[in-house]
Amino acid sequence: MSNILIPRSHTATPLGLYIHVPFCATRCGYCDFNTYTAGELGSAASTDQWLTALDGELAMAARQLVPVRPVSTIFVGGGTPSLLGAEGLGEVLTSVRRYFDIAPGAEITTESNPESTSPEFFEGIAASGFTRVSLGMQSAASHVLKVLDRTHTPGRAVAAALEARAAGIEHVNLDLIYGTPGERDEDLRASLDAVLAAGVDHVSAYALIVEDGTALARKVRRGELPAPDDDVLASRYEMIDAALTAAGMQWYEVSNWASAGVPDALCRHNLGYWDSADWWGAGPGAHSHVAGIRWWNHKHPAKYAAAVGAGELPVAGTEELTTDDQHTERVMLTLRRSTGLPWDELDAAEQGRARQTIADGLTELVGQSLVLSSRGRLLADGVVRNLLAG
Repeated sequence: MSNILIPRSHTATPLGLYIHVPFCATRCGYCDFNTYTAGELGSAASTDQWLTALDGELAMAARQLVPVRPVSTIFVGGGTPSLLGAEGLGEVLTSVRRYFDIAPGAEITTESNPESTSPEFFEGIAASGFTRVSLGMQSAASHVLKVLDRTHTPGRAVAAALEARAAGIEHVNLDLIYGTPGERDEDLRASLDAVLAAGVDHVSAYALIVEDGTALARKVRRGELPAPDDDVLASRYEMIDAALTAAGMQWYEVSNWASAGVPDALCRHNLGYWDSADWWGAGPGAHSHVAGIRWWNHKHPAKYAAAVGAGELPVAGTEELTTDDQHTERVMLTLRRSTGLPWDELDAAEQGRARQTIADGLTELVGQSLVLSSRGRLLADGVVRNLLAG
């Protein structure tokens, strides 16, 4: 596919770039992301081929987005971007700067596996322009990490967070996963203590989901591990929220907390997703959204690189969101935020159902916005389904 029919009105909202790094050293048992180990790829693709193809896609992106507006956020995700090393991540930003202006004060984030980082790594990415790093901690308990097939040692994530701050990375996030089979309350408390000791200004915490096709799903199906328990997941979420709130952090999205009173601690790139802003997703399997048009790239790195090498956008599929689609997504995403969903964005029937969620204690009206209550956050997906039931 050589182009996407992007309306000229696309300049009305901020632009973000998501860059997908598809490489991992090992495959975690719970992960269903578009990632590949060296053994899985063989000679079909390499980091050098990926960097060349990425540069080619970014060049085509700039031609598609005429007039090109400055990029306000960049998020390098994966996969394991830190496997590229500081030099490789610096090359990624060099490619971005070749075709796009980066707005003053832009947020530039990379995900990293604690085990593939070092003080020198963080110094290198800070020098190349990264302002934020997100570290996959998951847990401070070694037996929990083992169930998740994580390879880093329990203390490495905290050490990496401290190294990142020492190198001048202003904003550091730690990711937690809760509800892993075998995790105890004291394991989660230890993880939270470790997170707080790291002094980070952002925490993401996700309930373990058993995704079809993963090694974890196969173990659960065979009865080797129990499936996560909904009541346990709810209890663990409440533990996380209480501990982080007591430490001066505030939730701003159901699964995300940031230091209170520090606006830049919030992940602006993710806010763009939740606000249905525009972003171009570059790399194998990356998804994009610009002016109500959504598309996604070929997933396999070799097929992705071949398309770019042929001078074509590596697009595997595309769709134009209808007004109803956009409304549904707006309700789904905005209601998950602490700022809530503006009441006047609901139609009369939805407002009637919203009043019932208020009566049920799942939401509350704060000013002119419908906001999830503490209990409602535990049942956020169900609340959304109820609001859209018509």
